[in-house]
Amino acid sequence: MSFPVQQPHNRTRKPDDEEDPVDQMIVRTGCAAAHYAVQECMAEHQDWRQCQTQVQQFKDCMLDYQKQRAEELKKQIKAS
Repeated sequence: MSFPVQQPHNRTRKPDDEEDPVDQMIVRTGCAAAHYAVQECMAEHQDWRQCQTQVQQFKDCMLDYQKQRAEELKKQIKAS
């Protein structure tokens, strides 16, 4: 019995013109500014505890997006 050979993660760098899929996803949520604020704070302070305001704002934005998305999906299901 043989097992498939697992390939290591492809860690080659993408060309600079390709946007990171995580960044694309965050931009679609409308929370990119809050996400970048967290990143900037972390780069400046190197301590997430000092970035709680930014983290909370990003969390609140994502929760609002998730609620909005859930409502949209419910409407689509009812319309079907």
